[in-house]
Amino acid sequence: MKNYIKHDPWCIIEEGFYPEYNEITESLTSLGNGRMGQRGNFEEQFSGKTLLGNYVAGVFYPDKTRVGWWKNGYPRYFAKVLNACNWIGINVDIEGETLDLATCPVSDYSRVLNMKEGILERTFVATLASGKQIRVQAQRFCSIVDDEAGAIRYSVTPLNFDGTITLTPSLDGDISNKDSNYGEKFWDEIHKETAFGEAYLEMRTKDTPFKTELFNVCTGMKIDIVVNGQSVDFQNKPVKSEKYVACEIELKAKANEEITLYKYAVNLASLNHALEDLLPNAKAYIARISAKGFEQMKAEQAQAWADRWAQNDIIIEGDSDSRTDAAQQGIRFNIFQLEQTYTGEDARLNIGPKGFTGEKYGGSTYWDTEAYCLPFYLATADQKVARNLLVYRHKHLQKAIENASMLGFNNGAALYPMVTMTGEECHNEWEITFEEIHRNGAIAYAIHDYIRHTGDEGYLAEYGLDVLVGIARFWAQRVNWSADKKKYVMLGVTGPNEYENNVNNNWYTNYLAAWCLRYTLSAINSLQSDIKEQVLAKATPPLGVGGPEMAKWQHIVDNMYYPYDAERQVFLQQDGFLDKELLTVDDIKEHRPINQKWSWDRILRSCFIKQADVLQGLYFFEEEFDTETIRRNFDFYEPMTVHESSLSPCVHVIQAAKLGYNEKAYEMYLRTSRLDLDDYNNDTEDGLHITSMAGTWMSVIKGFAGMRIKDGKLAFTPFLPEQWKGYSFRIGFRGQVVRVAVRPNEVEVENLSTQPLSLAINGTEITVAAQASEVVKG
Repeated sequence: MKNYIKHDPWCIIEEGFYPEYNEITESLTSLGNGRMGQRGNFEEQFSGKTLLGNYVAGVFYPDKTRVGWWKNGYPRYFAKVLNACNWIGINVDIEGETLDLATCPVSDYSRVLNMKEGILERTFVATLASGKQIRVQAQRFCSIVDDEAGAIRYSVTPLNFDGTITLTPSLDGDISNKDSNYGEKFWDEIHKETAFGEAYLEMRTKDTPFKTELFNVCTGMKIDIVVNGQSVDFQNKPVKSEKYVACEIELKAKANEEITLYKYAVNLASLNHALEDLLPNAKAYIARISAKGFEQMKAEQAQAWADRWAQNDIIIEGDSDSRTDAAQQGIRFNIFQLEQTYTGEDARLNIGPKGFTGEKYGGSTYWDTEAYCLPFYLATADQKVARNLLVYRHKHLQKAIENASMLGFNNGAALYPMVTMTGEECHNEWEITFEEIHRNGAIAYAIHDYIRHTGDEGYLAEYGLDVLVGIARFWAQRVNWSADKKKYVMLGVTGPNEYENNVNNNWYTNYLAAWCLRYTLSAINSLQSDIKEQVLAKATPPLGVGGPEMAKWQHIVDNMYYPYDAERQVFLQQDGFLDKELLTVDDIKEHRPINQKWSWDRILRSCFIKQADVLQGLYFFEEEFDTETIRRNFDFYEPMTVHESSLSPCVHVIQAAKLGYNEKAYEMYLRTSRLDLDDYNNDTEDGLHITSMAGTWMSVIKGFAGMRIKDGKLAFTPFLPEQWKGYSFRIGFRGQVVRVAVRPNEVEVENLSTQPLSLAINGTEITVAAQASEVVKG
């Protein structure tokens, strides 16, 4: 764990310069607006440890898959979220000396991400080799009002000299990805131009044999200079080289006079603009935002974030101490990054595991979206936001059918990809591409989760049933009848616990497959006859109501095999699990994390669990199991779980809270909420774990507050961690908004809507009048 980030309820603060942790801090101070984003890199040149990162949503490159040997059905490429043009660059030269914090003493340093307003600030004093000292103050943000734009205020003050300072704001498209399979660069220059105080650079992704879409991105900038608060005329020398444009500005500086450079920038992609309109639209966009000015853009940014926080903030009440600040900082950091990553405005976009904070994992969509992120957006955003996450998968249905056909499935069976940009599978690890098929079930579960929360039954007929039928057809073909067991079995899979590969009868996968078939049959039967016939006729091939295909599904549901240990009365993670040496994580304390200290062979032979597997199923389908069954399985599996997936702690928080294991729930909450802030898994430098951040929100709402939906109504069974004096949050539900405040021995429910709201608190149903509140004691 790293403990250099100061605890603060609203800010991420690096107080003092920690160059050895710079890549970590770059991740933690990342910015985004749903359309573009970047890591917390320095504007000026830096030759020290850094991972440069600027990203444009939806823009990717199909990097040729690199494997030791090829297998039939293997993905052709691994999709890369591309590192795009670096628009923040502002090099600083003082009479021949270049400002570089890796080569000069630094004092009074701070880097602060203001989460309340979405602004990154940095201040420091640098002493150059000549003895000259300068103070730098920088602010920047990616505007969520003008979501293809960003702005920078960069001030330089000479402290002990008069002299010449040269500022060179630039656009640098000569960029590479750290994780490129073959070390190549992925951008070609299309056009560049400079004008007074302006520059534009248009790049296009390189052509490939995979015939995927090519993307053009036009990046533009405009510069203003202010000295001691007054705008000044300046001369700029245009600079051009391959994939690079800049404006070199030489200024006469006096001691203690502040020179401020304002840089306005845009990133316009062909995903959203016609090719012929990119450059003129970029110029018009730049003209519009620069006319607003930095202070107006900043004020609009602050107001937009205030509106978001009013809906989604979780407020923790406690003592004014570091412990409370750490908990508050953790939950707000997670919510902030989720809001920066996905706005739901564009159904073509999704939530990448790293968002705009790094390159690792490449593709933009995993099953994380459906299993972990959807509940957050269901409860904190307009219904269309969550709906668009589901529509995204519907748009990829034909690709999912193609993916399944490449593996030998037919008759309209659909296998959604583990990693994708376009619906085509592009994950380059065979044991996941071919075997981690439980991802299909998460997509079906998300449809159920969405309808349960919103009451939007019409989604089934419009989009949902098409997807459910394709998934059901896959499961029906993926199982086989075991003459030995007289049951349907599923062989050669990988469950959520990726520390097991190629196992037979993973309990979670088997249960999820049977549930998908059951839910699809139920969904079909819930439709009115005329709508049912229309919907089923759309399937390819058509699905006959009551025909042999549906009868087969029911037979699988009734005869699925589930591994079980009768002595312990627990579900077995897979066949043969009890053949392992059953240890606990306490037995291997000095070996943690095992994914960095053990060989893969040793991990696979061990009993240790990367993330919730059986417990993932008990979380999804909690209402189908009694509390003691959940308790026995939790008590058996949690001590073997190393939580080396960012997705693991939140599921354990929710179940521990249900079982009354309050200390364990809080322990896991701190782990999930501060996973990146404290660098638990020694990997924050690669980027943040964006999708698991929704799990932090679930830890409070579904864990501590015990939120469930029962009989179409909200229900809460809250507990208050002993470290807190109270907590409160808002939930959107079926067009209504409720504020819940949990305090010692009472729960206050405030109905912020115009209609009465009925819900349950600790099993007791109450009705709260519109614009009124009720307090439930006990």
